[in-house]
Amino acid sequence: MNRERHIASAFDRDLETVQALVVKMGGLVEAAITDAALALETRDDELAEDVRRRDRSIDLLEAQVNEEAARLIALRSPTATDLRLVLTVIKISASLERVGDYAKNIAKRSNVLAHMPVIEGAGMALRRMSSTVEKMLKDALDSYVHRDAALASDVRARDLEVDQMYNALFREFLTHMMEDPRNITACMHLHFIAKNIERMGDHATSIAEQVVYLMSGALPDESRPKRDSVSRAGIPDSED
Repeated sequence: MNRERHIASAFDRDLETVQALVVKMGGLVEAAITDAALALETRDDELAEDVRRRDRSIDLLEAQVNEEAARLIALRSPTATDLRLVLTVIKISASLERVGDYAKNIAKRSNVLAHMPVIEGAGMALRRMSSTVEKMLKDALDSYVHRDAALASDVRARDLEVDQMYNALFREFLTHMMEDPRNITACMHLHFIAKNIERMGDHATSIAEQVVYLMSGALPDESRPKRDSVSRAGIPDSED
């Protein structure tokens, strides 16, 4: 009995280490979203470059999470619920790494857009959209930390709002391009940014779905609420 208690205690300690890395990673990603959107709106090349540099730290944390999780599985041989928890951690860290990549992509395009004509209202609208996604991500991570399936389901439902914001922006960019061909290049970059933010929302939703899986043992049955994208009008979505 003492040996079993010792093994369980060791597993819990190892798991706490991995989960702490995920929480740290989440904090860095949330900051990257905020700073990338702010750099875009204020045309701050230095801040955009800082976001790009910090992505390396996010990548390193994901690698560390994977390494620690693999070690935990090899040494502790978790079963049932414990194994599900470890697999959830790995998937959440992967989603966080992708969100970090999208923030980096936004920062890259911000540097380019800083030297182009301003598209009135675009920076503010994209920042509002990114703030919505950042709140989704924060709540998704909180739902994981507190094992709150109801909050996770709420995050999942909010993805529709992000889709609606993206579609509205897409139509707005099309209008600017049709009104003045000189706006086309800037609006193309802004469209890519909007799509990157929309995909951040998808990954925040994926994290929420992993929480539902963790708590119930199954992913949500019903299809995720989605609004058909209008971007299929001939403009590609974004780089992955």
